[in-house]
Amino acid sequence: MKQILDLNAFDVTAAAGLAAPLAAQVRRRAGLFGAASVLFYERPLEFLRAQGCWLYDASGVAYLDAYNNVPCVGHCHPRVVEAASRQLAAVNVHNRYLHPAILTYAERLIARLPAGLSQVAFTCTGSESNDLALRLAGQYTGAAGVIVTEAAYHGNTAAVTAISPVSFKRGAPPAHVRVIPAPRVDPASHEAAVAAFARHVQAAIDDLNRTGLGCAALIVDTIFSSDGIYADPPGLLVDAVDRVHRAGALFIADEVQPGFGRTGESFWGFSRHGVAPDIVTMGKPMGNGYPMGAVATRPDILDAFSATVGYFNTFAGTPAAAAIGLAVLDVIDEEGLMANARAVGAELAAGLRDLQRSHPLIRDVRGAGLYLGVELGADAALAARIINGLRERRVLIGAAGRDGNVLKIRPPLCFSALQANTLITALGETLSALPA
Repeated sequence: MKQILDLNAFDVTAAAGLAAPLAAQVRRRAGLFGAASVLFYERPLEFLRAQGCWLYDASGVAYLDAYNNVPCVGHCHPRVVEAASRQLAAVNVHNRYLHPAILTYAERLIARLPAGLSQVAFTCTGSESNDLALRLAGQYTGAAGVIVTEAAYHGNTAAVTAISPVSFKRGAPPAHVRVIPAPRVDPASHEAAVAAFARHVQAAIDDLNRTGLGCAALIVDTIFSSDGIYADPPGLLVDAVDRVHRAGALFIADEVQPGFGRTGESFWGFSRHGVAPDIVTMGKPMGNGYPMGAVATRPDILDAFSATVGYFNTFAGTPAAAAIGLAVLDVIDEEGLMANARAVGAELAAGLRDLQRSHPLIRDVRGAGLYLGVELGADAALAARIINGLRERRVLIGAAGRDGNVLKIRPPLCFSALQANTLITALGETLSALPA
């Protein structure tokens, strides 16, 4: 299995082949950050400004960003920038003081969630959100076991690295984690795939009970992004979540990737599957680049946790975070970005399927809204060549999947039909330029 940070990572030993100023900066970074330093592309990029779906390098050259879900309403959106500037110029303190914006933001966020998920704890990142969610689940159920999919990524604290199989370069997740296959769905056998996923979940529950660990939670990124992007069929999770609940465990919906309108049809990825999570975790898109995260849950779950241990996060839920979060929600609504994700995503998927007909290297095109995956032959090197070919054509995408062979397309939600066509054209040219 390909480690997520290794997909299309720059080989630092190749710095000598770069132009002198770029090579010097790469060496400087490597010296400062050491082995933890990861850069993308065979020729790393330096970006100094951004706007909308465009990133501009040090020479002012524009690159189309079809990769980043962090700036979900577009890089440097003026509404978000203005909200941040205004609040930072007034006051920004931790949330043990009262401030109306924090309460308003919490109310507006909760209003978008299923009934019952009526309380929220703020964090700074998706990693923190998932870490807290695991603690909530463990305290509420009294169990220790967690079920995840085989190439899942849920963050980088110790607890969530343990449930992120794709993060392991060596070894495997610890004994309390059960790893099950992702729901690879054949369009001709949707029912079989749904049943198979539920059976894998049940087998994991049974094994955790046999070992005495018990099952605390099933946690999934509801578009299975690191596993290779699996959005279909709608309803995929219903039987699996039912089995989790019958076992006395909780379902944690990790919405860091699919949340905030990305799938185009609903605000949350779990809504596509008609399930009600016990805990919803959020992160990156909330702040459009400002570090924000949250955990939404039921009062009984939060009460059980708070009776045992306290929780406070100095930089989470501040007035600035609330002002930025409110601006992001306003922009999504007022600019119709969820509808845009649905419409432009459908056009983009159709264009990618047109390419598939003329390029047999493409095995499948799947996803929802503006989160699409293009599966190639089982060769991560091929995916890396294509990603670097697109980079040379000034279009940025990523990679995903157990074998690193899925092109990951995840632009800001303001992505236009014209920009989608630019991506399709560049991908067609890149595919055509590959050696026969």
